[in-house]
Amino acid sequence: MLKKTRYFIGLTILMVVLAACSNEDSTESSSGGDLVTISGSTSVGPLAEKLAAKYEETEDVKIEINQIGSSAGITNAINDVSQIGMSSRDLKQEEIDSGIQELVIAYDGIVVVAHPSNPVKDLTMEQVKQIFTGEITNWKEVGGKDMEIVVVSREDGSGSRDAFQEIVGYESGQLIRNAIVASGNGNIKTTVAMNKHAIGFISFEYIDETVSAMDINGVKAEAGNVLDGNYKLSRPFLFVYKESVPEAASKFMEFILTADGQKIVEEAGAIPLTK
Repeated sequence: MLKKTRYFIGLTILMVVLAACSNEDSTESSSGGDLVTISGSTSVGPLAEKLAAKYEETEDVKIEINQIGSSAGITNAINDVSQIGMSSRDLKQEEIDSGIQELVIAYDGIVVVAHPSNPVKDLTMEQVKQIFTGEITNWKEVGGKDMEIVVVSREDGSGSRDAFQEIVGYESGQLIRNAIVASGNGNIKTTVAMNKHAIGFISFEYIDETVSAMDINGVKAEAGNVLDGNYKLSRPFLFVYKESVPEAASKFMEFILTADGQKIVEEAGAIPLTK
């Protein structure tokens, strides 16, 4: 009986030691280098992946990126689930009060997009609001064809949705009830590209020939117009983190602010901090 008791005590101690070792090694990758964990915005995610790929070429580090939405990424950073959270919206007061830090790594424009065959190429900010809240429901009301407008919006918790609604001037409860809700920029782009009736919004970096980018108040969705303040549908791309963030994560953030890092930002289709 005594031997069995000693065995179970020894096994318990071993399990505690192994758990402790596991925690100590949690900042190391399976290959032995430092591990940086990042989660959050699907708008910031593609840019973060390009920055990480370049950084990993010269540094002994592995960067894991999980695109799960801005709010979830911020929560992960606050709760130490991820070392860095990605956000495509400004922090809310309760998030700031948690003690989380923020770093602007780039800027982004939010582009209102329609099907390429749509003749409407310019909308006022008020018209955008009226479309997304259901006051305007037919393209002919804004100079287009006589056909129903199909609104495509992002899911709850999306930083892009929060930023878009705040800038345009409506709340989630005012979104037209029959709106299609799509998760991620890529899904919105695909939905709009396949539906001649559709209108949606995506980040600058997702724009290609499959969708038509709308001018807003006569101003084109271009980087220069964002930086000089003329294009109003814009927001910062943020990394959020705790002051106690591991050194490897801190060095990665420092790299992003260098000339080489900001060059990758521009090549990725986002807007560098200076241009």
